[in-house]
Amino acid sequence: MKARHKRLGLIVAGLGVLAVAAVLVFNALGNNLSYFFSPTEVANGEAPKDHVFRLGGLVKPGSVVRGKSLTVTFVVTDNAKEMPVAYTGILPDLFMEGQGVITQGRLGADGTFVADEVLAKHDENYMPPEVAEALEKAHNEGVAGAAATEAAK
Repeated sequence: MKARHKRLGLIVAGLGVLAVAAVLVFNALGNNLSYFFSPTEVANGEAPKDHVFRLGGLVKPGSVVRGKSLTVTFVVTDNAKEMPVAYTGILPDLFMEGQGVITQGRLGADGTFVADEVLAKHDENYMPPEVAEALEKAHNEGVAGAAATEAAK
């Protein structure tokens, strides 16, 4: 076998190994991504049904119900739609009603978001950028909807 053929064989084998490695990396990344959705987007069916995602908004005042064990249920809202959330575990110290929260988990069969993780805000002035954007979007859609209803009268 000539040296040129050996080099060509090594190059082809190297490219094959690189392609397999790239496929494995992209597959692992795709499985670990969790996208952010607001309660309005979840209610509109934009959130995945069988994949982990993040739900963010404000904890609705008066909605936190603590069960006998470590299970807590509460409602996350973006001031347009609401989404019930169930979480089993210890909530962060900064978790409070009326404050921003991001939860990570899956949508349950009954429409309740089953959270695996709850993240609370840092201080009284901080709101996660995704939550602030979702609240602003819901507010703008609510104002546009109200204007359209008023114009129809």
